[in-house]
Amino acid sequence: MSERKTISDSKKAFYNAFSSVIPPIYRRVTDELLVELHLLSHAQDFEQGAIFAVGLCKVFDAFTRGYRPEKHLVSLFEAICMSNGFDPVSLRDKSIKTHKAIKGYSFNEISLFLKTNGVDAPKILANDIRALSKGNKQYSRLITIGLLSLLEESTLDNKSEKELINSQIKDICVAYGFSIDRVERDIKQFITNLEKIDQALELFKESVTYERKKKESKASKVTDESNIMNNKKSTDLETNRVNNT
Repeated sequence: MSERKTISDSKKAFYNAFSSVIPPIYRRVTDELLVELHLLSHAQDFEQGAIFAVGLCKVFDAFTRGYRPEKHLVSLFEAICMSNGFDPVSLRDKSIKTHKAIKGYSFNEISLFLKTNGVDAPKILANDIRALSKGNKQYSRLITIGLLSLLEESTLDNKSEKELINSQIKDICVAYGFSIDRVERDIKQFITNLEKIDQALELFKESVTYERKKKESKASKVTDESNIMNNKKSTDLETNRVNNT
């Protein structure tokens, strides 16, 4: 039997796989996903289903917006997953295929097959929904976020529909045997953290703009001073020439 890995082992594996410096604004989501996937990797009744894959990718993509250099995002996602024994390529592929599979379904149709044991659901979701409907699977907030993402796929972005989505998620999670209090808390925290990341990115943009203008102003001042000095030298030379004439 292989030795059970600790969170320290997972983090060591992560940093061996991803040696680039992570900007401060993105360290929290990295740490949270590392810990969460580590815990799930030891849960015997946990399955890496389509809804989980959608939720994981949704969280990663939402909280790494604005990451620079952008080309590091693929290797960052891979390192987070692989350090805990998850297959990043398979999970990303499953998420993409799931979103494609539900295109064309209405909000009511998606809500219905999520609540009714996967009846009439796309094949990629059907088995996952049936497994969750048994009510004995390991809970993860990433599953809740996955459900949120699927329901958002068929709705417009307005307050009334967001309230409808939250209501439907509660009904769905009751069918899966999840704690409503925990589901509500996870959704609220997800939305709050999204707002925080938006604010942080806005402040970062303002800071970058301010520093750029500051440098431009300083460069302009140096240029002006240089021009003044050059003009003074030219005037002095002209004066000397006239005096010597």
